[in-house]
Amino acid sequence: MGEKKRKENAKSIFVFGKKNYKFMFIGLACIAVGFILMSGGGSDDPNVFNPEIFHWRRIRLAPAIILLGFGIEVYAILLNPENSNSKK
Repeated sequence: MGEKKRKENAKSIFVFGKKNYKFMFIGLACIAVGFILMSGGGSDDPNVFNPEIFHWRRIRLAPAIILLGFGIEVYAILLNPENSNSKK
Protein backbone atom coordinates (compact mmCIF):
# COMPACT_ATOMS: atom_id res chain seq x y z
CA MET A 1 0.00 0.00 0.00
CA GLY A 2 2.79 2.41 0.88
CA GLU A 3 4.58 1.74 -2.40
CA LYS A 4 1.45 2.50 -4.40
CA LYS A 5 1.06 5.86 -2.66
CA ARG A 6 4.68 6.70 -3.32
CA LYS A 7 4.28 5.98 -7.03
CA GLU A 8 1.22 8.22 -7.19
CA ASN A 9 3.11 11.04 -5.48
CA ALA A 10 6.16 10.60 -7.71
CA LYS A 11 4.47 11.51 -10.99
CA SER A 12 6.82 12.34 -13.84
CA ILE A 13 7.21 16.09 -13.96
CA PHE A 14 8.74 17.66 -17.04
CA VAL A 15 11.40 20.27 -16.44
CA PHE A 16 10.22 22.43 -19.32
CA GLY A 17 6.76 23.34 -20.51
CA LYS A 18 5.27 23.04 -23.98
CA LYS A 19 6.26 26.63 -24.79
CA ASN A 20 9.89 25.91 -23.89
CA TYR A 21 10.04 22.93 -26.22
CA LYS A 22 8.54 24.95 -29.08
CA PHE A 23 11.26 27.55 -28.75
CA MET A 24 13.91 24.84 -28.48
CA PHE A 25 12.82 23.26 -31.75
CA ILE A 26 12.71 26.68 -33.44
CA GLY A 27 16.25 27.34 -32.21
CA LEU A 28 17.47 23.95 -33.43
CA ALA A 29 15.89 24.61 -36.83
CA CYS A 30 17.69 27.99 -37.05
CA ILE A 31 21.01 26.36 -36.19
CA ALA A 32 20.47 23.62 -38.79
CA VAL A 33 19.53 26.17 -41.48
CA GLY A 34 22.64 28.18 -40.64
CA PHE A 35 24.91 25.18 -41.06
CA ILE A 36 23.19 24.22 -44.31
CA LEU A 37 23.74 27.75 -45.65
CA MET A 38 27.39 27.56 -44.63
CA SER A 39 28.07 24.31 -46.48
CA GLY A 40 29.35 23.96 -50.02
CA GLY A 41 31.52 26.25 -52.09
CA GLY A 42 34.42 23.86 -52.34
CA SER A 43 36.19 22.67 -55.45
CA ASP A 44 36.67 19.11 -56.68
CA ASP A 45 40.09 19.96 -58.12
CA PRO A 46 42.57 21.12 -55.45
CA ASN A 47 44.48 23.19 -58.03
CA VAL A 48 41.44 25.36 -58.86
CA PHE A 49 40.42 28.18 -56.51
CA ASN A 50 36.70 28.75 -56.12
CA PRO A 51 35.90 32.30 -54.92
CA GLU A 52 32.38 31.11 -54.01
CA ILE A 53 33.79 30.07 -50.63
CA PHE A 54 33.95 33.75 -49.64
CA HIS A 55 30.33 34.51 -50.59
CA TRP A 56 28.41 36.77 -48.17
CA ARG A 57 26.00 33.95 -47.44
CA ARG A 58 28.77 31.83 -45.91
CA ILE A 59 30.67 34.65 -44.23
CA ARG A 60 27.87 36.79 -42.76
CA LEU A 61 24.39 35.32 -43.12
CA ALA A 62 25.00 31.74 -41.96
CA PRO A 63 26.92 32.62 -38.76
CA ALA A 64 24.31 35.27 -37.89
CA ILE A 65 21.50 32.70 -38.23
CA ILE A 66 23.46 30.21 -36.10
CA LEU A 67 23.99 32.83 -33.38
CA LEU A 68 20.29 33.70 -33.56
CA GLY A 69 19.49 30.01 -33.08
CA PHE A 70 21.75 29.82 -30.02
CA GLY A 71 20.08 32.94 -28.63
CA ILE A 72 16.67 31.33 -29.08
CA GLU A 73 17.95 28.21 -27.30
CA VAL A 74 19.13 30.27 -24.31
CA TYR A 75 15.77 32.05 -24.23
CA ALA A 76 13.96 28.70 -24.33
CA ILE A 77 15.98 27.39 -21.40
CA LEU A 78 15.50 30.52 -19.29
CA LEU A 79 11.80 30.91 -20.10
CA ASN A 80 9.62 30.14 -17.08
CA PRO A 81 6.93 27.58 -17.81
CA GLU A 82 3.45 28.36 -16.58
CA ASN A 83 3.39 27.60 -12.88
CA SER A 84 0.62 25.32 -11.70
CA ASN A 85 0.40 27.40 -8.48
CA SER A 86 -0.75 30.51 -10.34
CA LYS A 87 -3.63 28.62 -12.01
CA LYS A 88 -5.11 27.43 -8.72
